[in-house]
Amino acid sequence: MAVIAVVFDFDDTLVPDSTTLLFKHYEIDSDRMWSVEAKKLVNQGYDPPLAYLRLILDRVGPGKEFGELTNAMLRDFGKTLDSKFFPGAPELFSDLRQLLVDGKYRDITVEFYVISGGLEEVIAGSSVITSNFSGYYGCQFGENETTGQVSYIKRCITFTEKTRYLFEIHKGIPASDSKTKPHLVNQMIDMDKRRVPFDQMIYIGDGLTDIPCFSLINSSKGVTFGIFQLDPESAKQKYLEFAKTDRVKSLHSPKYGPGDDLGAMIRAAVANIATSILLKRERAGEL
Repeated sequence: MAVIAVVFDFDDTLVPDSTTLLFKHYEIDSDRMWSVEAKKLVNQGYDPPLAYLRLILDRVGPGKEFGELTNAMLRDFGKTLDSKFFPGAPELFSDLRQLLVDGKYRDITVEFYVISGGLEEVIAGSSVITSNFSGYYGCQFGENETTGQVSYIKRCITFTEKTRYLFEIHKGIPASDSKTKPHLVNQMIDMDKRRVPFDQMIYIGDGLTDIPCFSLINSSKGVTFGIFQLDPESAKQKYLEFAKTDRVKSLHSPKYGPGDDLGAMIRAAVANIATSILLKRERAGEL
């Protein structure tokens, strides 16, 4: 069975920034958190994801903004995101699966993954994600064994760390094994036995944190799509950064319907990859 993997960033790609929404849910000034406090930590040398993770943990505990925050509470918050997916996103997943039901695409399937610098437990709370995605990867907190509160940073996904999970998908390592056997990704696997070739991957992301993934997929003849938000200044800055490095081929607003430019191009990209797989089989005499 040939697999096409469609891999998404999460925040500002499939939904509005979930960490900002989490701050607002707990009545925390998100603008100050990002532009003042997180920026201050980054200026001190913190990686950006580690900065926001520390800011959350600093506010966990009795009488603090997040109170006695647990991973279960983060998952509960994640349920609220089901109504916040960008237009057409939930329908895209079923459309792409249905596309490959066509008889000519025999033994070809499509799978969906999220690789995010956001909180994995929040992502896991979304039924849209758990019912459609084969794997999702994000930052994780460990809980205090006595209080049950989130108290430690268990996993942090920074910029180039995202490519690790592309390699895990490439090699066929299940997301569940990734958590308990982190060294599996380094095992040598013959190229012809790797489950998802990079040229059968599509990567969709919105930010500079996605540039390493864009570079890897583009250099391996996969497909990438950049997302920009409707803020003209933000869009301009992202476009200039993406364009000058040639790391993403096109930029789109986050609209995934069949009549939207991004939604139409993702559907076309999956069909093109599926057709390419058929041509490879024909050349190899497998049809």
